[in-house]
Amino acid sequence: MTDRLYMTDRALRANIHVLDCTPQDDGRYAVRLSATPFHPQGGGQPSDTGRIDDVEVLRVVSDNEGIVHYTAAPVAPGPAVATVDAEPRQLHAQLHSAGHVIGHVMAELGWKPTKAHHWPGEARVVGMVAAEDGTAQELTQTELERRCNGLLAQNLPCVMAVENGLRQIGFGELPAYPCGGTHVAALGEIGQIRIESVRIKKGEALVRYDVIRQVQI
Repeated sequence: MTDRLYMTDRALRANIHVLDCTPQDDGRYAVRLSATPFHPQGGGQPSDTGRIDDVEVLRVVSDNEGIVHYTAAPVAPGPAVATVDAEPRQLHAQLHSAGHVIGHVMAELGWKPTKAHHWPGEARVVGMVAAEDGTAQELTQTELERRCNGLLAQNLPCVMAVENGLRQIGFGELPAYPCGGTHVAALGEIGQIRIESVRIKKGEALVRYDVIRQVQI
């Protein structure tokens, strides 16, 4: 199995070892590494892109044997340097962390987050009324945005812990949740959260959002 360096280390560059490189029918190459700083597609966010030495990494996915890096050209087995593209990684981390903040505020208002999608241009959090009697506080675009950006203004640090083999991610004293995604080091790095819409239907809330970015590369 591939050692997932990104789970505990935010470094975008790592010395790694190329285990094998297999040509694919579509002209790409499937590369497996002993360890990787690349986050694969999944968990509600896209994969990282970047390079292995000078070869472009187009997409990264997980499978039963570990992580596959699809490259534009062959990569020789042996020692190499893996480098993640900084700007896409930062955006993915900002959006994913923003989704956690939105989920926390929704929970404060009586809505239980059930799923989320953190892709650029289509980010959203879905939640259900938490109380058995079907009551919850009103969930409005203005109030949700105000509360979320209030937390960002506190610049709460990301707190990571591993419990029972699961990685838990929280911010400051906010509740932590199991998560394998990438996150900002502190909430101030997000910039601001913009709630684009809130739709409530049959006890389910769909919150669409984006970030007004604070670029720090």
